[in-house]
Amino acid sequence: MRKIAPFIQTLICYLFIVLFIYAAVSKLIDFETFQTQLGQSPLLASYAITISHGIIAIELVTAVILMFERTRKLALQISLFLMVMFTTYIVIILHFTAFTPCSCGGVLEKMGWTEHLIFNIVFVGLALIGIRIAKSSQTWRGYIIEQTTLTIIGVVSVTI
Repeated sequence: MRKIAPFIQTLICYLFIVLFIYAAVSKLIDFETFQTQLGQSPLLASYAITISHGIIAIELVTAVILMFERTRKLALQISLFLMVMFTTYIVIILHFTAFTPCSCGGVLEKMGWTEHLIFNIVFVGLALIGIRIAKSSQTWRGYIIEQTTLTIIGVVSVTI
């Protein structure tokens, strides 16, 4: 397992790089629509302009820092945080609002909300695996506490 772990981690990083660059570029290509859809969201309307710029910037910066070995641990943590936040947003939209605009871009926009939720959960799992490989010297207890704390912060920040 130790021999393939670096390959798995690299593969996970590449998947996130493709995901974040694709999502950011798709949003940039149709930026007005992206901002409009965020503005229609019952949860994000008040912050649509700030969030629209922020999400794109964070996705691109995260994709870049995933490329470098020195910053991969941090980038995987950011990836987990983003995916937890996006997943929490989908759960809230699905269960607590009547109107569900999709502010994703490209192929992701074509998915139904349930498929999108499953997609995000898979990427949350991939981030957790990548982080565990990156922090293999950390105890399981420390890893669980750290990732649980990060997940709770992500859920709470979207919920508030």
